[in-house]
Amino acid sequence: MVILVTLLRQSRRAALRQTLRRYDYSSGEYFTIDPEDTEDLSSIVSRLQSVSSSIDKLSFEKRLYAVRGAMESFFADLQITSDVKIVDALGVQAEWVQAGNIDPRKRFLYIHGGAFCAGSPSSHRSITSRLSEITCSAVLSIDYRLMPENSRHDSMCDCRTAYQFLLDNGPDGKTPAETMFIGGDSAGGNLALSLTAWLRDSERRVPDAVVALSPLTDSNLDSPSFTQNYASDVILKTLLQLLNRIPRLLYGLFFFLLNKIPIHNPSVSPLLGDLSNMPPLLIQVSDSEMLFDDARRYVNKAREAGSPVKLQQWQGMPHVFQIFHPDLRSATRALDEIAKFCQSHSSSRNMLASRPSA
Repeated sequence: MVILVTLLRQSRRAALRQTLRRYDYSSGEYFTIDPEDTEDLSSIVSRLQSVSSSIDKLSFEKRLYAVRGAMESFFADLQITSDVKIVDALGVQAEWVQAGNIDPRKRFLYIHGGAFCAGSPSSHRSITSRLSEITCSAVLSIDYRLMPENSRHDSMCDCRTAYQFLLDNGPDGKTPAETMFIGGDSAGGNLALSLTAWLRDSERRVPDAVVALSPLTDSNLDSPSFTQNYASDVILKTLLQLLNRIPRLLYGLFFFLLNKIPIHNPSVSPLLGDLSNMPPLLIQVSDSEMLFDDARRYVNKAREAGSPVKLQQWQGMPHVFQIFHPDLRSATRALDEIAKFCQSHSSSRNMLASRPSA
């Protein structure tokens, strides 16, 4: 019986892989490396390699806490211009990130990345502070429950709860939102796309626009770029090394035991769901990271389904390179592209004409 189930699962995976290949083509805008980024990019990659090398030497149990610590300490010296205020969003711990020029009716739910087991609002303030400045919105950055102490479903529920809170509450109290944005990176991008589909399916108010930075869209982790970009992705390489210890035929079972959700369920693999009738969506991704194909497959499938989706590909950048603002000019430019996108899909269309410079 076990052999039969394994063979059926393998057959389904092969058929799915063949179906998804039709979306393996590039579309949208392409941004080359800014020449002024060369030296800073080399320095950042060296730091990332050093951190990755030290973590690789640890046992599995110690590695999780090392990753969490590394994410918090990597940007510990970052100075931001926005104000930060801790808030309880209907039981979900979060923080308001507010620049001085915000419209409190314009709100942005940000969901951090970290492989569902690391990261926090504080580790991603380089992104959330800049987003508040250039979109003139109040950013709610949530500290959703992490695995393995909690389930993947807990993470999704926290996102749904926080979104409802944001609809009804601004930084100054209970007032309805006029404009709503959702954004997230990597695992947070996965949660952002999953949340958006859930809002659509449950006939709730969908956001005016969604932004996903290097999102995980297929939890099967077997698109071509996982192999082709393995050597060039200094951030995700360590994670894949751990997962490669699991026999591929058993990965789906391992995923189910860990997440209590089948790997092909669209709530954890948004690419495999219905992508029609989605709100305007911008995805940014580097062409040298392992999630490159996750991004373009999602965009191409969503566009085929008639949804207004935009892809921006960036040359030679690290995974979620936007987090390296202001050190990388490409990161700043990418965030500014997000501001333009949000402005074009803002309900009030009253973004400030003059935005702060880098």
